[in-house]
Amino acid sequence: MPPDTHASLASAGWSTKLEAMSNKQLVADLLVRLPDDVSLQTIAKEVGFMAGVREGLDELDHGQGVPIEAVEKMIASWTTK
Repeated sequence: MPPDTHASLASAGWSTKLEAMSNKQLVADLLVRLPDDVSLQTIAKEVGFMAGVREGLDELDHGQGVPIEAVEKMIASWTTK
């Protein structure tokens, strides 16, 4: 699977689809979109990615997100000048 798969999923409205579908529906949709010769490792990575996005959206729905100002400070501490 190409490295930009996650980005193309997001640009195609995937996060909206993610919120509306059951876990089983999400995996079924993923399997339809993947090529027939996809490895089990790639399938597992994609399912893990979807699970992480869904978990993050659930956290935001419950007010558990991190304010952008805090994220900006974290990013600034990760970079070197």
